[in-house]
Amino acid sequence: MSVQIRSVLDTIRRRRSVGKVTDQRPSREQIEDMLEAATHAPNHHNVQPWQFFILTGKAREELGRVFQEALLARLGDDIAPEKAEFLLAKERNKLLRAPVIIVVASENPQESHVIDIENVEATAAAVQNMLLVAEEHGLTAMWRTGDAAYDPRVKRWFGLSPEAHIVAFLYVGYPAIERQERQPVPHHAKTSWLGWEE
Repeated sequence: MSVQIRSVLDTIRRRRSVGKVTDQRPSREQIEDMLEAATHAPNHHNVQPWQFFILTGKAREELGRVFQEALLARLGDDIAPEKAEFLLAKERNKLLRAPVIIVVASENPQESHVIDIENVEATAAAVQNMLLVAEEHGLTAMWRTGDAAYDPRVKRWFGLSPEAHIVAFLYVGYPAIERQERQPVPHHAKTSWLGWEE
C-alpha cells in the first residue's frame, strides 16, 4: 500500500503544466486512459456530473471561430481596430496550440438534493485525475479556462445549457520544452492542526 501511495505522490510532485507542445498527437488509448481515470473521481450522490468533448484537427478550428465570435461580442467600441484585430486572431488560434483539446464540463443538477458547486468540485477532481494520468504517459496537459469557458455561445456550440459549467480546456500533447522546477509553499505554512494529539 505505501508503495502505491509513494508512486502517486511522486507523480503529483513531478507533474507540470507545459505551455509548448509538439505537433505529435497522443494516441486514442492514452486519451481514453485519461478519461477512464476521470470517471473514478469522487462525486456527491454518485451523479457523475462530468461530460467530455475531445477536439482534434478541424474541430479545434471550428471552435476557434466560435471563440473569436464570442470575443468580438465582448469587445467594446473603445478598442483600437488594430488591437481588436490582433486579439481576435489570437483568440481564433488559441486551440491550435495543442494537437488534442479535452473540454470538461459539469452538468447542471437536475435533482433537488444535488448542489451545483459539488458537481463542479467533482468535475475538478476528475480533471486532476486526467492530469496525473497524462503525466504517467509522458504527456503534458495544461488546464485552462478564460472568458470562453463562461460564454453562452461556446456552451451552446457543445450543446450545453447556459447553467452548465465548462470546468477545463485541457491542452494535451507531448512537451516541446523542459519542465520547469516548482517549489510550492510548504504545506505547514497553510495548515492548522486542531485537536491533534500524539
